[in-house]
Amino acid sequence: MPKADFRTAERAQLSFLSVIEKKCLVWIAARLPLWVSSDLLTALSLAAMLGAGFSYWLARYHRAGLLLVILWLAVNWFGDSLDGTLARVRNQQRPRYGFYVDHIADTFGALFLLGGLALSGYMGLLVAAGLLLAYYMLSIEVFLATYTVGTFHMSFGGFGPTELRLLLAIGNVALYLHPGVPLVHVLGKQYLLFDVGGTIAMTGMVLMMIAAAIKHTVMLYRAEPLA
Repeated sequence: MPKADFRTAERAQLSFLSVIEKKCLVWIAARLPLWVSSDLLTALSLAAMLGAGFSYWLARYHRAGLLLVILWLAVNWFGDSLDGTLARVRNQQRPRYGFYVDHIADTFGALFLLGGLALSGYMGLLVAAGLLLAYYMLSIEVFLATYTVGTFHMSFGGFGPTELRLLLAIGNVALYLHPGVPLVHVLGKQYLLFDVGGTIAMTGMVLMMIAAAIKHTVMLYRAEPLA
């Protein structure tokens, strides 16, 4: 396959924790043993999301599953955040292969995680399905913008994958510490805690996708005017 015409997209990571996270990742990557590869880390991150999904299903019957999810989220952060960093530190980058495999893994990982949430009893099936759809819609916009604009956006509104993992972990701790299923009162009605959080996240992702789509459409329209 021709390589001369391929240009790596600029990475735009502006989340709250991005600066300190990048320093930590580079420090860890420089100290990993040689037998640890980027492919191994990507596979580890995908397996962790599968483990998180099964742990959410387990939480339907035993609350310890909620704590296991937090452990799997930490493992997922380690693999997902370090695979690209390790390749850059070792100067072993494969831009097309890495981008494709990393995000295919993320696609399946989101399905595993939200599928487990839907089976956990802590989030309704419709909310989980809507959240997964919103995630896929935002991902499609990001991938299209990466190809057409040349910028790969890794965060929106200060939130990236790491911040979302932390929010999910905090929600799990809240569910674990309170027996039963914590409910949130909204306008006099009771809703599941994760249903409220999932609806907010779904709405935010859809709005971010629409805003980004309008921005990039206008940008590309002006960049390619008709004669």
